[in-house]
Amino acid sequence: MSPPSLEAIRAPIGADLTRVDAVIRERLASEVALIGTIGEYIIGSGGKRLRPALVLLSAKALGAEGRGMHELAAVIEFIHTATLLHDDVVDESSLRRGRRTANAEFGNSAAVLVGDFLYSRAFQMMVGVGSQRVMAVMADATNVIAEGEVLQLMNVRDASTDEDGYLRVIRYKTAKLFQAATQVGAILAGATKDREEALAAYGMHLGTAFQLIDDVLDYSGASEETGKNLGDDLAEGKPTLPLIHVLRTGTEAERKVVRQAIEKSGKEELGAVLAAIQRTGALDYARGKATAEAKAATAFLDVIPGSECRDALLQLASFSVERSF
Repeated sequence: MSPPSLEAIRAPIGADLTRVDAVIRERLASEVALIGTIGEYIIGSGGKRLRPALVLLSAKALGAEGRGMHELAAVIEFIHTATLLHDDVVDESSLRRGRRTANAEFGNSAAVLVGDFLYSRAFQMMVGVGSQRVMAVMADATNVIAEGEVLQLMNVRDASTDEDGYLRVIRYKTAKLFQAATQVGAILAGATKDREEALAAYGMHLGTAFQLIDDVLDYSGASEETGKNLGDDLAEGKPTLPLIHVLRTGTEAERKVVRQAIEKSGKEELGAVLAAIQRTGALDYARGKATAEAKAATAFLDVIPGSECRDALLQLASFSVERSF
């Protein structure tokens, strides 16, 4: 059975996503031309729009309507885009989604400053929506994301990073914005406390699954599908779960080559690292962890009434672990 397509998942909110794109372009407007140029470059680069979709699906699954929903979906995308701009500078990345990164195209300084603009514009938009609860959730989320980025920086070239430490990084850095997206959707719908908490937990587990599969694809995906070069995480010295699994279960020689590759932040040993990953079943191990996270996510949807949007949330959990990009 083939995995659900993104098109099918987004079908119940197709018109809403079109409105979100219009809001994004409207809110990117600035008298400073370079801001619009870089913002359009990164936002128009073919992203999946998963996080805005989570706001819309969560809100509509509980009966929400109105422009505030589209504004906050755009807010989530702006915050996500700002983190990408900053991450690519920190990681010295040159390729994302099959295109040169904004920092490679326009320079590090411009990328960082436009990322700052997107953060501040997102908070302007939240003030306009006028929900103190939304503001509190998003303020907390952006703070936790920043902590996750610092934690990840501390782990770079650190081969002693363990699984718990790595999972903490991805729950802070990646899954927290998924959680905020689904929780904001619930708040917009005036959800009961149990439904708001359930959708927040769904988002957290979904985001964790999504990042774990990104880790798998870094060592197995086709660059034309993932938009990244094979082994980019290794080149950046990131001890992701497949590598952590080799360090825990591999032979002495396998552990040595992986440890050296992490500490030197290079691809010179990529072939040997890939062989160790394959022999130890590291990708299957990471996929198993992602599958467990996706299963945990779907369990939290039991308190949400049946609808097309709830079905799409269920399908999104499957997509997160079965995708190839």
